[in-house]
Formats: sequence, structure tokens, C-alpha cells
Amino acid sequence: MDERAKRRPQWVYGQGEEPDYSSSLANERTFLAWVRTALALLAAGVALDVVKLSIPAGVQDAIALVLVGLALLTALVSWLQWGLVERSMRRGEPLPAIGFGVLLVLLVAGIGAILIVSWL
Repeated sequence: MDERAKRRPQWVYGQGEEPDYSSSLANERTFLAWVRTALALLAAGVALDVVKLSIPAGVQDAIALVLVGLALLTALVSWLQWGLVERSMRRGEPLPAIGFGVLLVLLVAGIGAILIVSWL
């Protein structure tokens, strides 16, 4: 059996030729950095749910829920982005853009601003 047929996910590894190892490992390190970001967002959401702050409980719960949802979304998008980049390298195509980073920055900055304003 062909080695490529054994590797999963097939939508990534079933494409093109093996890329340079260093590029593939750099893509994996980027994926793991995004997973760490997702874990940090999850921890922040749990912390906001546990710690009592001097902001309305509904606001605090909403922010905690947004952070946990953002953690889930970040984990899913990071895996998808890893696959798209790996597949692009295997096909010799330009790398895909990541628009999710902008959304993540805006949401985290917005949550930070809400928390700062609520403490004043």
C-alpha cells in the first residue's frame, strides 16, 4: 500500500509531493502555538467564570462564554489552517492567508477594553 494512502487526513497528505521537512515542521510549530493560544483563552474563560469581579454577573458570564467559544473556534481554525498550509506546500501553491488572526485580535482587544472600563 502507498505510504500516502495510510496518512491522515487524506485531504492534506493525499495531495502533491512531500515538502521540505523544515517547512512542514515550522507549520506544525505554528499550529501548536495556535493550540496554546486556544488553551489560554479557555483558561481565561474558566477563570472569569470562577472569580468574582466587580462587574455585573451577566456581563462576566457573557465574557467568559465568549472566551470559551473563542477558544473552541481558535482550536478548530488552527487545525484547518495547518491543513491548508501543508496542502499548499505539497502542491507548490502560494500559502493561504489567515484572516482569523484579525478577528481574534479584535475580540480579545474588545474584551480587554470592556474589562478595563468596567473596573474604572
